[in-house]
Amino acid sequence: MRTAAQVELDGARVADTADVPPAADPANATNASVMSPAPAPAVPSPQQQSKYDVTLIGHRNIGNGVNFYSIEREIAMGRDLSRQVEETTKLVADPEVNEYVNRIGQNLVRNSDSRVPFTIKVLDSSEVNAFALPGGFFYVDSGLILAADSEAELAAVMAHEIAHVAARHATKNMTKKQIWNMASIPLMFIGGPAGMAIAEVASFAVPMGFLKFSRDAEREADMLGLQYDYAAGYDPQAFVQFFEKLKVEENKKHSKVAKLFSTHPMNSERITAAQAEIRTYLPDRDTYVVDTSEFETVKARLISLEGGLKITKAQDVNRPVLRKPEQTSDASDSGASAAPKSGTTDNTDEHPTLKRAPTSTE
Repeated sequence: MRTAAQVELDGARVADTADVPPAADPANATNASVMSPAPAPAVPSPQQQSKYDVTLIGHRNIGNGVNFYSIEREIAMGRDLSRQVEETTKLVADPEVNEYVNRIGQNLVRNSDSRVPFTIKVLDSSEVNAFALPGGFFYVDSGLILAADSEAELAAVMAHEIAHVAARHATKNMTKKQIWNMASIPLMFIGGPAGMAIAEVASFAVPMGFLKFSRDAEREADMLGLQYDYAAGYDPQAFVQFFEKLKVEENKKHSKVAKLFSTHPMNSERITAAQAEIRTYLPDRDTYVVDTSEFETVKARLISLEGGLKITKAQDVNRPVLRKPEQTSDASDSGASAAPKSGTTDNTDEHPTLKRAPTSTE
């Protein structure tokens, strides 16, 4: 039999009768028995992943969610609103300007997630702005065309507006307001201090909720607009460049970009986020569309139409509006040329048909 010294030399210790096994800690035992494995890193859902995948544009569930308005009702609402717009503003009648802007817009729409066709028109306005009504009724101010330094900058702003329609921001916002109105009805039947406290909290919750939704909508429109711009072949950096340039102009006195920033407030956070999304989700390409000779031609045409755009006093309003002189006989003789070219829409109430860009078989 081996002695204790031999066992110790082998690296083991002889059990001693005085040895007492350590008492188990119940807390540690319980923790050990129920200890869960380390949490796995968060993985975006397939829907979240598809939202950032430009190869799936047109086949994603953009614009889904709670919405009391059907697509048909949204189009009807937009048509009514467009009539009001055109009753109170002046459209650019030049066919070349309209055909060019419409062609840029329809190319962006074909490369978007929009479920409605678009009617695109140019307003005779010096404001640097563009806006899209529910249902795809889209207006571009001539002042925006003149403020842009390239076709890519013009397309970037238009893509942002198309993104608002594709995501159905207008009707989803209206739905949110209706839900809040319905939820606030019972507050009228609660009396005493409790009712006053609930009403006070509610009065603060409503504006904050709407402001948050508005900021989220703008961020989503930024992201989707960059994708549509990129899918249509344009340099997405033009979006950042244009808004950085206008941000400087905004601080100048009597700046005409105030309307654009009042409806689409741009800050450094949004610009930084846009730059990060370009780097992360939009692979570099060898070539982009930045500018075209046609853009320069159309821009020069707007400036020189009948001696230049003039601001005159409107007959029915007490503020200056952008006007141009009456068309000359030369313009009326060219009636055939005024017919819309391929890809344009006429000025009737008939809404165009949405057509997708053919998908690659590769």
